[in-house]
Amino acid sequence: MSSWFNRVSTRAAELAGHYVTFLIATASIVVWAATGPLFGFGATWQLVINTATTIITFLMVFLIQHTQNRDTLAIHLKLDELIRATAEAADELMHAEDDTIEELARLKAHYAALVEANRSLTARLSKPEQAGHA
Repeated sequence: MSSWFNRVSTRAAELAGHYVTFLIATASIVVWAATGPLFGFGATWQLVINTATTIITFLMVFLIQHTQNRDTLAIHLKLDELIRATAEAADELMHAEDDTIEELARLKAHYAALVEANRSLTARLSKPEQAGHA
């Protein structure tokens, strides 16, 4: 079932993001609006578009979430491989997505301090020697 859902959701996401799908949706709205006078702009006429958009939106939420979860996992795996393959990289970052907000804030502060220390060192090393010091 999971493999079937992956195939269907991948294909549906491709179709949903295609410009032709946008054109079809736009044309549907234009046709619906154009039929308003024919149906006297009645409650049933409004209910048709409201029901259709609600159903489509409801289904798209799950489709988008599934696609985003899959893409995020793939990105994490690729980044984990880069961290693993780089000898100087901090291995503790490989599971940062599992950390709490507080733990992530501590990591961010740690790396911000490292960046600042690197900037200071770079600035000191790049300054020309002062006159009078041989």
